[in-house]
Amino acid sequence: MARKVKADPSRQPFQYPLQRRFVEPDFKRLPGYRDVTTQEWESSVWQRRHSVKNLKELKAVFGDFLPDDLTASIDKDQKDTATMPILVPPHMLNTMNEADLWRDPVRLYMLPAAKDRHPEWPSHPLASRDSLHESEMFAVESLAHRYPTKVLAELTHTCPQYCGHCTRMDLVGSDVPQVKKLRFEAPPGERLDAILDYLAKTPSVRDVVVSGGDIANVPIAQLEDFVSRLMDLPNIRDIRLATKGLQALPQHFLQDSVLQGLDRLAKKAWSRDINIAVHTHINHAAQVTPLLGKAVRKILSMGFRDVRNQGVLMRGINNTSKDLLELCFTLIDHAKITPYYFYMCDMIPNCEHWRTSVAEAQQLQHDIMGYLPGFATPRITCDVPLVGKRWINQLAAYDRVKGVSYWTKNYRTGIEADDAEALTRRYEYYDPVYTLPAEGQEYWRGRLRLSCQA
Repeated sequence: MARKVKADPSRQPFQYPLQRRFVEPDFKRLPGYRDVTTQEWESSVWQRRHSVKNLKELKAVFGDFLPDDLTASIDKDQKDTATMPILVPPHMLNTMNEADLWRDPVRLYMLPAAKDRHPEWPSHPLASRDSLHESEMFAVESLAHRYPTKVLAELTHTCPQYCGHCTRMDLVGSDVPQVKKLRFEAPPGERLDAILDYLAKTPSVRDVVVSGGDIANVPIAQLEDFVSRLMDLPNIRDIRLATKGLQALPQHFLQDSVLQGLDRLAKKAWSRDINIAVHTHINHAAQVTPLLGKAVRKILSMGFRDVRNQGVLMRGINNTSKDLLELCFTLIDHAKITPYYFYMCDMIPNCEHWRTSVAEAQQLQHDIMGYLPGFATPRITCDVPLVGKRWINQLAAYDRVKGVSYWTKNYRTGIEADDAEALTRRYEYYDPVYTLPAEGQEYWRGRLRLSCQA
């Protein structure tokens, strides 16, 4: 006799199947795109040419859907607070809910407004422009050697879109009133040659993340040449191409020239027994569209090992178990993208309202377990300054009153080669001050007063 299984999905904290429809939003619903043809919309050239770069262009897209008070608040943010300039492709604008732009999750992190920021704590008192110290770990210009066997190659300082929370706000994008950006000094050709020369002389490195900026802004001929030369190095076994542009501008990856270049790289990687994958950055289920899925399927069909998502955990965008699970199921069910990491938002200036505490992140990791396949259950990760990525439960100690977590490390970076205590020291990470109890908030107010007097 068969046993009755009580599997009523309505009794579960998260319900599956998904309720969100997997369709491409109709771009013609937006006033600025009513006369745009499908051929234009699917053109990478058209998308780049019509990317929004200022509030006048944003108003032209949304018309009366863009409230005047939101326009004024975004304008104030750009003048007083924003660390990144405005640059949003039409495809990404089309994933926003035009009927409620104030609360739309994509708008909240792509077009931040002054009223979004925390009134008392727009920044943590210890926030810094290069919070992960990447530039200090450059082995050669634009090559960060943070881990024993892995490096990050930053090929460009531009992207097809600029996220308000960008961890590389120190380098990426054009200047804004609050931030004069740094620039690479050597010409691109010299920098890439120097990177390859360093890697050829450093056999301990086997894994290269090719990023920027965004590889979607590297001409495909230049990208193919660099990655192909990486594959000629006998020590390189893994290559990851990092691009948020895959979501923001899938049209780029559907161009014949780009597909042909990627196909040649996939074939060479297979012949050299090298794993090659694409890493993208998607923060909300609304951003997962059929056009993105089409681009991913073409990449996978070439023989790329995987397309993985590295999202950023952000308050108001995806910091509930429902939001995270809906995003992850949408990625694997519809776009064939593997959920991989959710990084806690880094401690850069004016990003405090997006950040979550370590305790909140630990609870979220708990709450999403058991729903997804193990290989597609993302790890919520804290990128601890001078340590590197750590799973959220790997901390050594945690002062919840002051919001200070303590972490240890098991390897030296290039800037600690002669530090005898590097592997025994505890490194600190800080929760947002507004998440702390009253005693903890007063502690940080006191530290802030002392720093202002110094």
